[in-house]
Amino acid sequence: MNDPHAKQPSGLELDDISPERGAPSSAAPVVHPNSNSSSDPNSGSMSGVRKLYEQITKEVGKVFVGQEELVLSTLVALFSGGHVLIESVPGLGKTLFVRTLAKTLGIKFGRIQFTADLMPSDITGSPIFNMKTQEFHFRPGPIFTQLLLADEINRSPAKTHAALLEIMQEKRVTVERTTHQLDPPFLVMATQNPIESEGTYNLPEAQLDRFMFKVRVDYPTAEEEARVLKEHSRQVAVEDRLEEEVATVASPAQIVDATAQCGEVLVADELVDYINQLVRQTRVWPQFYLGASPRAGIALMQGARTLAAFRGRDYAIPDDIRDIALPALRHRVILTAEAEVEGHLVDLALQAMIRTVQVPRM
Repeated sequence: MNDPHAKQPSGLELDDISPERGAPSSAAPVVHPNSNSSSDPNSGSMSGVRKLYEQITKEVGKVFVGQEELVLSTLVALFSGGHVLIESVPGLGKTLFVRTLAKTLGIKFGRIQFTADLMPSDITGSPIFNMKTQEFHFRPGPIFTQLLLADEINRSPAKTHAALLEIMQEKRVTVERTTHQLDPPFLVMATQNPIESEGTYNLPEAQLDRFMFKVRVDYPTAEEEARVLKEHSRQVAVEDRLEEEVATVASPAQIVDATAQCGEVLVADELVDYINQLVRQTRVWPQFYLGASPRAGIALMQGARTLAAFRGRDYAIPDDIRDIALPALRHRVILTAEAEVEGHLVDLALQAMIRTVQVPRM
């Protein structure tokens, strides 16, 4: 078994697989043929998306300290129509982050605390009999929101997880043969504790594959933790701080429009082949018992488009793909029994695999 206390590689920063640190010689910095290195990154057609991203991160940073990986990956997933699985120990501010993000985006926020006795109907809602009208009326469950925190999702059994499969994939709920659509945008942020195993259930591979990213959140730096102590040790209600300090800089309509813009970012054929090779390589890598599904390639494509838009470009480059490779792949592969016994880590195996795939010249 892997040591849960072992230091995990960074999720969205693959410096150790950059061209300067061991990538193939073909992995030189890529320059888009139509790009101009001296041009203003805000002058392109994605300047509006970039500006919105900067405004959101600025407002979130007023209350939520550090954890840039978590913030970036969540926003990439949100503007790509995906979902995020967060693995971290308790007390790192995940709930505060989600509430702050909901206030900044101007969308509805909901939370479900998953427990062993949670039923599917507790999530989706159920028909309730009205004694006055003598009819059944559907009472929506907490899933009918736009930003959902599924806290400690691995504490519920498979039948409860199954209730989320259709919701996460189709963004709709079917109860008693009636389908109810969820209001866009819709993002599920699920959390699980990597240390505690008593009273937990492993998420089925079918549900893990529904998550666009799996993000590992580590402890803050000394400077960040000192700031947390100063800012969050006062007896001030979170609601008051969010109301007074955090501004709403977006709306559901803006998020939907920006998501459509991100979908227009160009991904060249060479990058499509690069993504395809990365995903297919996981299926033949000797340390992996199970490789990534085609949904991993879709996540890499969508994530690279959104990340490029956040950076002010209307075209993707290999760096956009490499920067999201770990969070997009780590939960979609399974180590062999031999690799686990030898103490290998999924992230290190993925990094070694990524280095073997030639980066395209464009």
